[in-house]
Amino acid sequence: MQAESPVEPDDLTPEQLAAQWEEEKPPAAGALANVGSSLVVIGVGVGAVVLSIAMGLGTPSAPQPGLWPFMISCVMVALGLFQLIMGRHNRDAEKFTRMSMAPLTGLVTLAAMVALMPLAGFELPALVLCIIWMRFLGGETWRSTLLVSAVVVAAFYGIFVTALNTSIPHLF
Repeated sequence: MQAESPVEPDDLTPEQLAAQWEEEKPPAAGALANVGSSLVVIGVGVGAVVLSIAMGLGTPSAPQPGLWPFMISCVMVALGLFQLIMGRHNRDAEKFTRMSMAPLTGLVTLAAMVALMPLAGFELPALVLCIIWMRFLGGETWRSTLLVSAVVVAAFYGIFVTALNTSIPHLF
């Protein structure tokens, strides 16, 4: 008797593929997780509204630095409120797992890069950020991680320092 070869995703019908995805998906989140995630979005949005007002809004014809962040923050608050009200009926949300920490890790490392740029320039923090994102969040090989990270930093240097002559902090 000959062993069956594994079925490739290209060989599956749409119905079979949907059934396979349904079997493999993480467990559904409950109502409490939906409320919690909505409250986090609302909290971050309200905090961003306050900070953007402190930066100054100006007018549409003479905008100040806080205008666009203010508008985006208002959208965040509105979407958070919508999710809070309507999210109770959402059964498609996934339960928090270990991979749920990836966006938080991305946010924290991005904030660290921004904080370190005035002290160390953008080259080293950007290189470390790319390495963390590609290797640990993206699961890339070390070879591709190091190569792509170096190319990305060099490209940003070429664009923002050499070509555009911006005032971005840099070492070289």
